[in-house]
Amino acid sequence: MKKVVLVYSGGLDTSVCIPLMREEYGYDHVITVTVDVGQPEEDIREAAEKARTLGTEHYTVPAREEFARTYCFAAVKANASYEGYPVSTSIARPIIAAKAVEVAKSAGATAFAHGCTGKGNDQFRIEFTIRALMPDATIHAPIRERNMTRSWEIEYAKSRGIPITQSLEKIWSIDENLWGRSIEGGRLEEPDYAPPEGIFRWTRSPLDAPDAPRELKLDFEEGVPVAVDGERLSPAELIAKLNRVAGENGVGRIDIMEDRMLGLKVRENYECPAAITILAAHHALEALVLTREELRFKALVDAEWSQLAYYGLWFDPFKEDLEAFIASTQKRVTGSVWLRLYKGSLQVIGRSSPWALYSEELASFDTTTFDQRESTGMVKIFGLQARMYHALRQKHEAQR
Repeated sequence: MKKVVLVYSGGLDTSVCIPLMREEYGYDHVITVTVDVGQPEEDIREAAEKARTLGTEHYTVPAREEFARTYCFAAVKANASYEGYPVSTSIARPIIAAKAVEVAKSAGATAFAHGCTGKGNDQFRIEFTIRALMPDATIHAPIRERNMTRSWEIEYAKSRGIPITQSLEKIWSIDENLWGRSIEGGRLEEPDYAPPEGIFRWTRSPLDAPDAPRELKLDFEEGVPVAVDGERLSPAELIAKLNRVAGENGVGRIDIMEDRMLGLKVRENYECPAAITILAAHHALEALVLTREELRFKALVDAEWSQLAYYGLWFDPFKEDLEAFIASTQKRVTGSVWLRLYKGSLQVIGRSSPWALYSEELASFDTTTFDQRESTGMVKIFGLQARMYHALRQKHEAQR
């Protein structure tokens, strides 16, 4: 019996792969795997029902807490963002692929399939993870290999009786996990097209957000959030709560032109209420407790980590090297941050930590603890080499 494990979301791309695996690739046993990383529960349930209706052996793998703790909070420690938005879709792909490999090993399968197109990033992320964890794997990508269009997929799905929500008029492609929600496709591909309000699910329009600001406190321990307004929550619970609170106040919408790995520019819409809120608070706390040189160098490390995460290179040894430095800095990132959310805006209004490098006694204009006269010598020699250069330059110009 020829077995293939299909990384399955329940959407159009992965659903058409089921009959394709049988009709075009010769597999008589299709195993579908859906990994719960924070999608709506009804989507997970519908994916399972659809997979079984289409005659597959289906597995739903619960991974919300693991995803939140190991992936989302790793992104927090690294202040991970790519071209102005928190990495979200990218950090879910490695855990999804890793869980698919676990199912394949238990089922005795070495063949995989996925619904990624040849234009996107996910083909790299998913296939890298599978090959890193199962080097002898065979991987099929029907959408890419047959150069399919979304319109062709819709017609094919209809001809095979596959239930779908997309139409030629409403063709949005939506991906969700705890850390973010992405919406693309259809007219959203037009850079000058204003997104309709109907595409948003997690965030209110700032116009409809509450008229009173919402203030909240986030508590951190060693670089990760542990409590909201004094209530300790699990990683997944904390992220879900902030998605609700920040989203209700219009925080978290992002509309950007994104540079994909292949060099294509694409228009992307994201909703990341919790991620934006947590990252803003984390930045503020780091600024309070880390030294100037730590902050300077960590910005470089964070940028490298973020690119690896965006590429899906979760199991790259370079990422582990970067995380060794990041982990060292996070030992002191403990404390509280107060924020104000109001009609789409997010403002840090306070921060405190037992590791704060700030001293009011030293910094205040109204104290004499810091003897200002001791700065005189430092000021005189500040920029000495640049001053020497300008003196020499003026001398040479005078001799011409």
